[in-house]
Amino acid sequence: MEEAVTKEQLEGFFERNLAAYLEMLAQMVAVNSFTMNPEGVEELGQLTAGIFATLGFSAEFFQSSNPNYGKHLILTRKANGENRPTIGLISHLDTVFPAEEEIANDFHWRPEGDRIYGPGTVDIKGGTIAIYMIMDALEHFAPELLDSINWKVLLNAAEEQLTDDFSLHCYNHLPKDTLACLVFEAGQWQPGMFNFVTARKGRATYEITVTGRAAHSGSSHEKGANALVQMARVINRIASFTNYDQQITFNVGTLQSGTVMNRVPHEATATGEMRTFDKQIFDDGVAKLRALEDEVSVFSADDEFPCTITVDIDHESAPWNRNEATARLYEHWHETAVSLGWDTLPEERGGLSDGNFMWNHYPTLDGLGPSGANSHCSEQSEDGSKEQEYVLKTSFVPKAVLNTMAVLGLLAD
Repeated sequence: MEEAVTKEQLEGFFERNLAAYLEMLAQMVAVNSFTMNPEGVEELGQLTAGIFATLGFSAEFFQSSNPNYGKHLILTRKANGENRPTIGLISHLDTVFPAEEEIANDFHWRPEGDRIYGPGTVDIKGGTIAIYMIMDALEHFAPELLDSINWKVLLNAAEEQLTDDFSLHCYNHLPKDTLACLVFEAGQWQPGMFNFVTARKGRATYEITVTGRAAHSGSSHEKGANALVQMARVINRIASFTNYDQQITFNVGTLQSGTVMNRVPHEATATGEMRTFDKQIFDDGVAKLRALEDEVSVFSADDEFPCTITVDIDHESAPWNRNEATARLYEHWHETAVSLGWDTLPEERGGLSDGNFMWNHYPTLDGLGPSGANSHCSEQSEDGSKEQEYVLKTSFVPKAVLNTMAVLGLLAD
């Protein structure tokens, strides 16, 4: 019978091995794994598979449905015996930084005090290392318990694009009675206090096309139906839909229209996104976008030729709502933290993660990765107003201690 591991034992183990963990992270950060660099994503996948192979994990690769993206990676460590429970641990391989951007901004592995700068240090290669640390500790302190669980480490090749096909692979590899789905996106931390993500906003992306009628802006201006003017009115309407009290936001991100200044533009295209926590508010927001097609207000002056408005909802990722299964997992992590002399806070986050696709299938908790800041930022300035992405070195050990103790408690229960 394995003896219960203590907080002090785990802290000592992780501190002794921290340099080795950070060396693994440095190797990962050195690989450019921009989503649109499939070769780099696959290189990181192979590196990650090799690292986890030392803990008995086998690797399977699955090509993303979009050929411009790389291969998803699913690592499996099978339990000894039949009908054993499964735990899923979620991370991703891709980052948002093209290689040219990393070079231009001198963005690379760079330790400075407690901060380690570099692409993916906190989003999310540091999270992958956090998973490894738990598995390493279980192998050292509780090998029989480790062997009693089917472990699945699932790494998305295109999380920054939130493709649907990765979630389908997850559903195929995680049985319906999966004990927990743990997502290792970064989690806020300060000594003694841990944040965990228990809900996330959903997102709908959309494209709006306005078609008008072109005309010479000098000699036949009255014949034109100005698509850009109509689009301006549409954009103004979309902006009015944002309601901070209901926590729903609409953003128009791009606009294209016109060719030359002496021509009434015949076409305009805009793209954007909508985000909110509540499913009913989400559905109402999508309905408002679709209803814009009926709000034509720009016509040609001579014969009232109308503009037309077309709204295409490109993709919908439903909100991750507050739910009992996530609440139970969070409460378990909270009680574990309290038993160790720490505390936790639940966090509802505006950004999406793979947790948006998992929570309504499995008990899901997010934000289990290390702490840091400036995700998706490669810029820096001398005055400090711009800082690159970094991870806090001192967050790895306490996060790993709490996560490992919580997992041990979960398995004991």
